[in-house]
Amino acid sequence: MKTRSQSCFALALGALLMAGNTMASVVAVAPSAFGGTPILNFNGLPDGIEVNGLAVAGVLFTYSLGNGQVIIDEGPGITNNIAPPNIVSVGNNTGILVVTLPALANLFGYGYAILNTVPVLNATTINLFNGVTPVGSLSYNGVPDFFFTGGFAGIFSTLPFDRAQLTFNSAAAPAFALDNIRIANVPVPEPSAMFLIATGMGVLLWRRRRTHVPRRSLQV
Repeated sequence: MKTRSQSCFALALGALLMAGNTMASVVAVAPSAFGGTPILNFNGLPDGIEVNGLAVAGVLFTYSLGNGQVIIDEGPGITNNIAPPNIVSVGNNTGILVVTLPALANLFGYGYAILNTVPVLNATTINLFNGVTPVGSLSYNGVPDFFFTGGFAGIFSTLPFDRAQLTFNSAAAPAFALDNIRIANVPVPEPSAMFLIATGMGVLLWRRRRTHVPRRSLQV
């Protein structure tokens, strides 16, 4: 049985595909959109390892401001989307954390936290690329996630990508942390197939609505 999040993802995917495929479209997704995809965390790595140039399970991490700014550490502790150890900024957090994937994907996501305790607009932003070609971007609002502001930033693209650039709202918080990265490449139905599915769903909903419309008694 599909969960509500999976159903919403399916409907959003259908809407994006029917809108056309000449340009990439992106939509935010929940962790449930990734199904049983393995989660990339940093368990087993000791604190203090430099993240700039770090490769884990074929995924390469680089930081635009170089060494000494982002390391593996205990971070903010356990939140809804983060558990130690994780990637933590210990220096300048205004840089870009680049995640280079080992293969093309169309789903990407991560748990994150920033050093704040109130809701924050545009707490983190994902910019996707296929080589040097921009694919799409989304920003995510952070909410109190246990003690620290954060959440899950997940994105689906109608075109594949092999690189994600992550930034964090440095004006609202002096540090960030991220963990539990998810990467997937799910089959994308042809727009024509999605159109037929959507048409069928529309007919069923129309018939159901007609069936449940109460009859009004005639007045003489």
